[in-house]
Amino acid sequence: MDILVEIQNVSKTIKGRTIIDSVSFDVRKGEVFGFLGPNGAGKTTTIRMMVGLIGMTSGDIKILGHSIKADFEKAITHVGAIVENPEMYKFLSGYQNLKHFARMSKGISKEKIDETVELVGLTDRIHDKVKTYSLGMRQRLGLAQCLLHDPKILILDEPTNGLDPAGIREIRDHVRKLAREKEMAVIVSSHLLSEMEMMCDRIGIIQNGRLIDVQLISDFVQGNEKNYEVEVDNKEKAMQIIKKTNPEARVLLTENGIALPLVKEQVPVIVKELVNTEISIYGIKEVTKTLEDRFLEVTSEKEGPAHVKSDSE
Repeated sequence: MDILVEIQNVSKTIKGRTIIDSVSFDVRKGEVFGFLGPNGAGKTTTIRMMVGLIGMTSGDIKILGHSIKADFEKAITHVGAIVENPEMYKFLSGYQNLKHFARMSKGISKEKIDETVELVGLTDRIHDKVKTYSLGMRQRLGLAQCLLHDPKILILDEPTNGLDPAGIREIRDHVRKLAREKEMAVIVSSHLLSEMEMMCDRIGIIQNGRLIDVQLISDFVQGNEKNYEVEVDNKEKAMQIIKKTNPEARVLLTENGIALPLVKEQVPVIVKELVNTEISIYGIKEVTKTLEDRFLEVTSEKEGPAHVKSDSE
């Protein structure tokens, strides 16, 4: 797949404090890349560097091969972005806001504005004043503004903040549609684990300014291990047996038995151990890990030495 965005060992230091520490990743055509981390982790700072709002201390960012540092104008031409919240003139209609923005770029026709309005689902309300819009509608208008000049890269910073479930689903559906139909590279930052799972193809986790993991979302949720729950007649004894032969196993008591992470080949071995010690097994099933489970595992495993972080991203 074509790589449209390259983040190359980017660091940011402010007054001697390391805010972003050697972050590297790439984003491909047609994919939604999730940039996940707690508030204050460095998501917005990284995005601001990507769109040229603040400079990098070291490293480089390339958009379609054009360096943000050396060739900013050519690079930024391909980018549409909402950093934090979309800002609009509330006393104007949605359409008037888009016309005003269209004047800043060459070749945006009335037909293009109408097409973009339809794409984000605002046709029925586009001539109403923005002050009458819900938060979800303003987010969609901001999305339309980003898309007017046909960018190849779309960057959305916490796009679902403050939205109700219906608004979150709308934004998620639009983002997936843009990546699929327009073959855009979409970068979405969020601290909402469930949204990342439903929206993204790959995910990068940032903590204390350091990128600690990048994986396919399916691989990230499952990892190499899967959780299995074993229903037994004597769960305390079963737990002791497994701990004796596998002292590092993370065994938990459940309502009906025990649960532990295993690779597929380990399952019959564990079953044999329990049966040989006269533990009755009534059932065994795979339990899907949540994204939150994996997030907490990965951040605790790979956090490493703490770095000073800013109060705001």
